[in-house]
Amino acid sequence: MAKLKSVYICQNCAAASPKWSGRCPECGAWNSLIEQPATEPARGGHVLAKSRGRPLTSQPLSSITPAARSRRLPTGFGEIDQLLGGGLVPGSVVLLAGQPGIGKSTLVLQLAAHVAATGQTALYVSGEESVEQIHLRAFRLGLGSSGLQLAASTSADDIAATIAGTENALVVVDSVQTLSLDQLSSAPGTISQITNAANLLIRAAKRAGSCVVMIGHVTKEGGIAGPKILEHAVDVVLQLEGDRYGGLKVVRASKNRYGSTNEAALLEMTDSGLLPADNPSAILLAERLGSDGSIVMATIEGNRPLLVEIQALVTPTHFGYPKRTASGFDLNRLNVLIAVIERRSRLKLSDKDVFVNVVGGLRLQDPAADLAVCMAVASAAAGRKLADATVVFGEVGLSGEIRSVPKPDLRIEEAARLGFKQAVTPPTQTGRPSSGKSGKAKVALQPVRELRQAFNQFLESAGK
Repeated sequence: MAKLKSVYICQNCAAASPKWSGRCPECGAWNSLIEQPATEPARGGHVLAKSRGRPLTSQPLSSITPAARSRRLPTGFGEIDQLLGGGLVPGSVVLLAGQPGIGKSTLVLQLAAHVAATGQTALYVSGEESVEQIHLRAFRLGLGSSGLQLAASTSADDIAATIAGTENALVVVDSVQTLSLDQLSSAPGTISQITNAANLLIRAAKRAGSCVVMIGHVTKEGGIAGPKILEHAVDVVLQLEGDRYGGLKVVRASKNRYGSTNEAALLEMTDSGLLPADNPSAILLAERLGSDGSIVMATIEGNRPLLVEIQALVTPTHFGYPKRTASGFDLNRLNVLIAVIERRSRLKLSDKDVFVNVVGGLRLQDPAADLAVCMAVASAAAGRKLADATVVFGEVGLSGEIRSVPKPDLRIEEAARLGFKQAVTPPTQTGRPSSGKSGKAKVALQPVRELRQAFNQFLESAGK
């Protein structure tokens, strides 16, 4: 039987197929099979017979002392240092992903320029731009005087050799989807190229003790392009989120071997690049009108409280099936909350189009947004607005009950700092009934037990 000269690899699940088909037989993805040269499978018995492995030498945990190079490398952004657990770790590999135009290249260029300005060696390697184009961007950001080293290459072999052969505190690779190995004939961006190129850079970073920051592309669904093993192989996975045309940018860590994944860094895009947002709540509420359908919600980004405006618009539908649209909020969760509103109150939304928007381009993942979204929808449907200087937070159950949320004190303190006078909250805080005042915050707490009570008490015409 003749040997296969090529196989077809799914770019979504890495399944191999001897012939091409429009749909992957394993994961069901369409148009994901790409032809690649076949490799001869290794014979397990033959490999084991010629194995030249040696027994490993183990050490007691108590006898191991941290190396001198394990000191953290500051990035120049206090919030990103806190997000990473104190800074970049030498020998670590960080993957930064985000939508096109969100500011990934700008952020890593600023980080590299800061490291170079401190007297350490930093290298920026781009597979998407020439060194002249990188210089133009650095000059625009006011970073032209730093001692940053620039290079342009798409060869993973050359970049790995550079990392292993030179002493660099930081190496930036923009981006991993543009790299290719000479030994592989497949196109850059395929599963085999991304996997092997990333592994080659990771091994070089561990040997040289250099911190490597790789930029990753995302798919149209929002996931990181390439195999899932890419996220498992690196040490830190960061996601840069927000509105590409302005507003706040949020950096979250979905994986962090050297710190917590509960932190988040809030940045603001300016003419000088990305800068830490000193007062993000005031920025998000600066243009608020306070009309019906507008609710201010106290959320938590990492360990940082943030006030954000949630807007809702309810209009009669002109078709048989009502439309539900959400920007910055999970659409499936919105459908659940609308069903709870209809079942637990007298509001009828089955013949209404419902639109929900989170101002500022943020995407809320906090369960405490449930009550604010429900009250925004009810406010828009009833044509009544919430009382001024009122903030809302709480989780809504399927029975219409209002459940407690984490870190209520931080939320209330942030509301008090911006001049809010009362807060609509769950009836319990950390298992105890909430008091009328929140200590030094001087914000009157208005506990509500169920959704209908919140509507009747604060939106008087909602239940009529």
